[in-house]
Amino acid sequence: MICTHIIIAIVAASHLAAHNASDVRFDKQIISKEFVAEGCTVADFNRDGKLDIAAGRFIWLGPDFTQQSAYTPERDNPAGINKTPYRADTGYSDYFIEFAYDFNADGWPDILVYGLPGTPASVFVNPGVALDHVISPAWNRADIFDIANGESPDFIDITADGKPELLCHTNGQFGYAEIDWSKPPNSPLAKARFRPITPKTPEGDKAIFQYTHGYGAGDINRDGRTDIIASTGWYEQPADVSQDSNWKLHGANFGEGGAQMYAFDVNGDGRNDVITSIKAHGYGLSWFEQNADGTFAERVILGRAAADNANDAGFSQIHALRVIDINGDGLLDIVAGKRRWAHGPMGDDEPMAAPVLCWFELKRDGNGNATFTKHLIDADSGVGTQLWTGDINADAKPDAVVANKHGVFVFTQK
Repeated sequence: MICTHIIIAIVAASHLAAHNASDVRFDKQIISKEFVAEGCTVADFNRDGKLDIAAGRFIWLGPDFTQQSAYTPERDNPAGINKTPYRADTGYSDYFIEFAYDFNADGWPDILVYGLPGTPASVFVNPGVALDHVISPAWNRADIFDIANGESPDFIDITADGKPELLCHTNGQFGYAEIDWSKPPNSPLAKARFRPITPKTPEGDKAIFQYTHGYGAGDINRDGRTDIIASTGWYEQPADVSQDSNWKLHGANFGEGGAQMYAFDVNGDGRNDVITSIKAHGYGLSWFEQNADGTFAERVILGRAAADNANDAGFSQIHALRVIDINGDGLLDIVAGKRRWAHGPMGDDEPMAAPVLCWFELKRDGNGNATFTKHLIDADSGVGTQLWTGDINADAKPDAVVANKHGVFVFTQK
């Protein structure tokens, strides 16, 4: 395990603002240089009042993240996926996406793991004991959903019941999976029930298949209900979801399938817009402005072609992104980066280019226009299929955690 600290200054903005981007600085901490996961999460797993980092089958204890604890043995893979430790050039992680939540209501955060698409979504149940360098005892694993497809699943409250659902798709249908939260504390976890929102895609049709890219959720039409977003448009949640039904598709071209997708009012005109990367293994990052008639107009942040991103203007393979107010000006910014060797050092666009992590500062002009300005956080980390953003050290400033083939990194804002 390697653990070092490096201070990094973000590239200064070319204009002054109430919260100048040049004042936004981060400390970089290398938690590990091993490939343990493509996603990560943060929670106070040992309830000592300090947030910890979970990536792969390991937890690093806060606040300094130098003590590593394995919460589960190396996983068996009947599907034939490579086990850890993986070859960083050819391997794939069975810790694709991770979230922390108290699934059995015992007061201890558990860990939800989405494996490689096509494998189960699993919960590792926190035994509620002190974490050590050994597994004592191992966290019990419960596969709560058998086939979780998609490259950017999420864990979000779709039904407005105050509890999150598994935002993934399965068996050729978009939808989400409901968890049975009615069980008493400490009860065994039951299988989640899939709620399809589309007809089943015919066999062999790749419109909705195992590795479909681009998925998200948000209230597109601002009716108070959370809609589901895909690269081909958005699905309007009906008023009654007590029974399964096909949600109305509002077709739109949101790219070729990127990463996580979000909906919020970018330019302040009262309509929610869509934010997404354009092609997870290619180029492009855009926000799509919603017009008064419900159509969308693409506003380019990073172009779709290599020439648009030359000379450090942009980068390829934006396979993970988050939205959060980085500089405290009340507007949501974008945090995104280049995925490190998604298909090895010879695959995809510019696999050997610097694995950068950036934030994109949102500015509005007050006349319905908005721009995002790129600021470099780091040029030697990148992203995996997921990154975590939030306040990891309780200083009221957003931070970021990344896990990928390059290692595990935490960036704390100064």
